[in-house]
Amino acid sequence: MTGNDIFQIVLYFGVLLLLAKPLGDYMARVYENQPFVLDRVLGPVERIFYRVCGVNADEEMDWKKYALTVLVFNVGGFFAVYLLQRFQGVLPLNPQKFGAVSPDSSFNTAVSFITNTNWQGYGGESTMSYLTQMAALGVQNFLSAATGMAVLVALIRGFQRHSSKTIGNFWVDLTRSTLYILLPLALIWSVLLVSQGVVQTFSEYKTAMLTQIITYDNPKNDAQGNVIKDEKGNPVTEKAQMKEQSIPLGPAASQIAIKQLGTNGGGFFNVNSAHPFENPTPFSNFLEVIAILLIPAALCITFGKMVGDKRQGRALLAAMVIVLAILMVLCTQIEQKGNPNFASIGIDQGASSLQPGGNMEGKEARFGIVNSTIWATATTAASNGSVNSMHDSFMPLGGLLPMWLIQLGEVIFGGVGSGLYGMLIFAIITVFVAGLMVGRTPEYLGKKIEMFEMKMTILAVLIVNALVKIGTAVGVSTKAGIAGISNPGPHGFSQILYAFSSASNNNGSAFAGLSANTVFYNTALGIAMFLGRFWVIIPVLAIAGSLAAKKKVPAGLGTLPTHTPLFVSFLIGVILIVGALSFMPALALGPIAEHLMMIGK
Repeated sequence: MTGNDIFQIVLYFGVLLLLAKPLGDYMARVYENQPFVLDRVLGPVERIFYRVCGVNADEEMDWKKYALTVLVFNVGGFFAVYLLQRFQGVLPLNPQKFGAVSPDSSFNTAVSFITNTNWQGYGGESTMSYLTQMAALGVQNFLSAATGMAVLVALIRGFQRHSSKTIGNFWVDLTRSTLYILLPLALIWSVLLVSQGVVQTFSEYKTAMLTQIITYDNPKNDAQGNVIKDEKGNPVTEKAQMKEQSIPLGPAASQIAIKQLGTNGGGFFNVNSAHPFENPTPFSNFLEVIAILLIPAALCITFGKMVGDKRQGRALLAAMVIVLAILMVLCTQIEQKGNPNFASIGIDQGASSLQPGGNMEGKEARFGIVNSTIWATATTAASNGSVNSMHDSFMPLGGLLPMWLIQLGEVIFGGVGSGLYGMLIFAIITVFVAGLMVGRTPEYLGKKIEMFEMKMTILAVLIVNALVKIGTAVGVSTKAGIAGISNPGPHGFSQILYAFSSASNNNGSAFAGLSANTVFYNTALGIAMFLGRFWVIIPVLAIAGSLAAKKKVPAGLGTLPTHTPLFVSFLIGVILIVGALSFMPALALGPIAEHLMMIGK
């Protein structure tokens, strides 16, 4: 690694941690209903909203009612997004006259955006009207993020309270997350992005004539959208010419801001943040990649402040930073070394086995390798899914690391809210294992961890693991699943494994080589996204309700301190072991096998 690479990574973490502290303190004041500046301005708006919607802000819910409300609200959001896509052809703000989105794609996209996954099997600039982008996708970018934050706050109250039957009011938590946190931050980021050249307009697309006609081979698709292949398995192509270029426009900056801040990741344009109208400059790139982890990092500070011990939040944040920093450095080194088969001079002539310039395939020349790997690891550590380079073109082991970050459970920062409540699940497992070592009932933050909490904890972990493996098994063993891969062998397996890992963990990024806009993948990945989100939320809220009802236990000589470097090490170990034991066999069949085949040539 060069000095510039080290500087870029250190700068990224330095700015992220610098911004996380004040934002975390601010969010704690929001959720604890303490005075803060914006409540004087937006407080009347909040109270009007409650009156219009018939919400009693002082009435709290037990965990079952809270969970039911979460489900009902998000199912309503699903139907709203689905119907807007199906009827966009007759709705306004559609200057390109796009027709209705297909039923299977509408289903997949609706599930994707209510689950904070934002997996996209479509091209945004060629499929979605401005109204759909704003009223369906943009709105859900706020609401799905606010849902995750609300569930986290409910779990924190489980640790805060004792002998309580309630964990808060979902409508209040949702409203305050949106009104006081997500909207102001999105407004600031939107203005900053517009200043860098990110488009924000309702103008129709523009057409520009090319100075040179381009002739290319265009793959043929069948009626289902699958690539037609010959008897040897190669794509069937036909000659095509491009004489003009359509310049897509739209209200992009406002959606890009919340897609990053809410760890949503859905791109306004098909190539996501590699598009110059989404991410035009190095500074816009830095703003966007900072936004990906900003709220997840700040929520660790919020957690520590709300439970009355800031060290607890700092310990969880330290575990996240350590794991991500190590994997970010490894990914950068792997991509800079590139493919040893592309060395310009043989090793026997004195050259190293480095590919000149590193592996630049699939990467933007504007950002280079280090800013591509920072983004790739940050977006897969978070439940974000946006990309500024194509993960499908990474080296086999370089692509393994982002995939493994997803498979760890989206807890290394993770999604807004969902990442931290996932990390707290692993913290509960850690204190349980430590309790078994000393023969003492495990405790965490003054609450005994007993049979019910462990059942719910294991359920939350196993559900996602099962979805990834079952989905991948179905994908590689069915004709419809195999039809979508662009490369046979281990790389094709990696494409399917990555897709189900991303969907089940609600990440949303893709290996980019999989043709996923088919009935099979739209349906299978949609089911995985829904179950991966809500089958985890329900056990988390059950744990919150159980902990809130318990009395606090004073710390004793046998209590494991959960703010020390020792606990941080235990926690990292548990996360890595669960990830390694769960997915190493699958990774061995995909990226590891591909790497061995590469170096064996």
